[in-house]
Amino acid sequence: MILYTSGIPPKANYHTHTTWCDGKDSPEAVVEAAIGMGFAEIGFSSHAMLPGDPLDWPLTKAKLSPYIEDIGALKRKYAGKIRVLCAVEADYIPGVCFPDSSIYPKGNGIDYIIGSVHFVVAPDGEWVFVDKSPESLVEGINSHFGGSVEAYVKAYFAAQREMVRLYDFDVIGHPDLIRKFDGKLNYLDERAPWYVEELEKTADAFARSGKIVEINTGAISRGWMDDAYPSSAFRAMLRSRGIKMILSADAHSASTIACAFDRPW
Repeated sequence: MILYTSGIPPKANYHTHTTWCDGKDSPEAVVEAAIGMGFAEIGFSSHAMLPGDPLDWPLTKAKLSPYIEDIGALKRKYAGKIRVLCAVEADYIPGVCFPDSSIYPKGNGIDYIIGSVHFVVAPDGEWVFVDKSPESLVEGINSHFGGSVEAYVKAYFAAQREMVRLYDFDVIGHPDLIRKFDGKLNYLDERAPWYVEELEKTADAFARSGKIVEINTGAISRGWMDDAYPSSAFRAMLRSRGIKMILSADAHSASTIACAFDRPW
């Protein structure tokens, strides 16, 4: 895995979704595109929510082994042309599923694990989907957080900190995903003291964990904002703590595996 600091980004992407979950293209189509773009490495990271299989569109218990076998076949087929890696983007939902090497063991076809928070558990136990749509987010905050953006945001970052403290995985996915719909909703004040405090506490937790943080350009390719996760202010906090980072596209199609990689992140 190529770590990113500054300057020209490496020819690699480690956050890639395909037809094994909610992506548009097959893994082989992505590999061919990556070779055409001169990539040194391409890492596949299908959504996974084991144990319990609460949803059927990510990798389930039944689909995990065939997925690993499929990516393994591509590793062998394209050896010498590109390094192909097999990973999962595993969700953290307290009491439901979590990203951990005990579930996705290394050396069993899995090269690394991305841990992500896509759902925030509200005080009433309901899941609020962070990045489904602006409308569903507004409904979730109003119905399950009493209309309090601050309560929702604090619960999100608390889940991030808990995830990195409790579980053994490699890469922290899109650490401020809650910004995705702010361009449409204008619901976040990122300069508010309580918000900055949440970022600082979360950056401290990331540093203690020793995990890698991704600079994720997925919101750019999908047209939600012209910036990456984490924000520039959050990136500065992470860099000041010596946290390692990689550049990832969160690609859902072969055409977006290098989205905004030419920018000086």
